[in-house]
Amino acid sequence: MHFSERRQRIDAIITGVFFIAAAATSIIALKLYQPALSGDFLVQTSQNAQAVVFGALNELLLVATAAGTGIMLYPYLRKYNEQLGLAYFCFRLLEAIFILIGTLSVLGIVSLSKAYTANPAADKATYTAIGTTLIAIHDWTFMLGPNFMLGINTFIYSYVFFKSRLIPRAISAIGILGAVMIFIAAHLEMFGVMPQLSTGGMLMAIPIFVYEMTLAIYLIVKGFSINAIKSLS
Repeated sequence: MHFSERRQRIDAIITGVFFIAAAATSIIALKLYQPALSGDFLVQTSQNAQAVVFGALNELLLVATAAGTGIMLYPYLRKYNEQLGLAYFCFRLLEAIFILIGTLSVLGIVSLSKAYTANPAADKATYTAIGTTLIAIHDWTFMLGPNFMLGINTFIYSYVFFKSRLIPRAISAIGILGAVMIFIAAHLEMFGVMPQLSTGGMLMAIPIFVYEMTLAIYLIVKGFSINAIKSLS
């Protein structure tokens, strides 16, 4: 195996690991965030502060892995079309930025909850208003990042994969379908047609989850098509 092929093989494995890590950290973060995003968050967030902060740490890892996939895929996408490669990288970066803003809002709720529980004379209405605003910021960033922006950047790189045959077309076709469905779900949530984290939303997110995990495993086991890469050079 030539060095260039070995380099491409390593890139594919790293990219696959990034996709799996991104999925795992996002699920962990969403689970650990619950005390801060529901119920009596002013009290229960401080009671579960370490778990919520650990959830934020997982989301920071999600930001790193999301940016990582953008960095790893960009050189291959630009071989097919530099504008599409750059577009993918930019929208992937915007997705990571929205996630980061949501993380900061949750950490803000942690500080708010600790301040509230440490002050018996605190005005609950004021603290609740501030906390509700921070939760709303998180909800909007969750909608615009992992849904809206994810739909755009997934469509772009899946389209390039489909046209260039860097991976089997059957896999990239699932990616195009998943991107369209998650993009539609984002719009339905944005206009209040469907609530966030609803059964319908989860069903519409299944194709993109299946795609990313299938893609990750394929890249780790098989890697990018060497013939396709050579044809793009």
